Amino acid sequence: MAIHNDRGKAGEKAAVHFLQEKGYEILDENWTFGKAEVDIVALHSNTIIFIEVKTRSSIAFGMPEDFVSLAKQRQLELASQAYIDIMDHQGEIRFDVIAVLLTKNNTFNINHIEDAFWPYT
Repeated sequence: MAIHNDRGKAGEKAAVHFLQEKGYEILDENWTFGKAEVDIVALHSNTIIFIEVKTRSSIAFGMPEDFVSLAKQRQLELASQAYIDIMDHQGEIRFDVIAVLLTKNNTFNINHIEDAFWPYT
């Protein structure tokens, strides 16, 4: 596996740990629907949260959260609709981004952005 893939998986694990410490229940990790993938699906206060995790080792080209493109947002929206239908969820949903920055001493700086974007449909 390429180094950037290892870094991404480590960032996702750090994000899961971070969320669990905040009282979130992790429902799924790397949930896929067609070509769309949701890094983390969590439940908190009866709200299902679809979370995209972006991990970077440098901010030379921008902050990690800057890399959640419009196309990725639309994929998350598509996957979330399928997830809601399958789970027959009748409550609230939201879309979050967790930006993970790997520091030089191999620790993670985590920025949790709640309600990072809204669905387009």
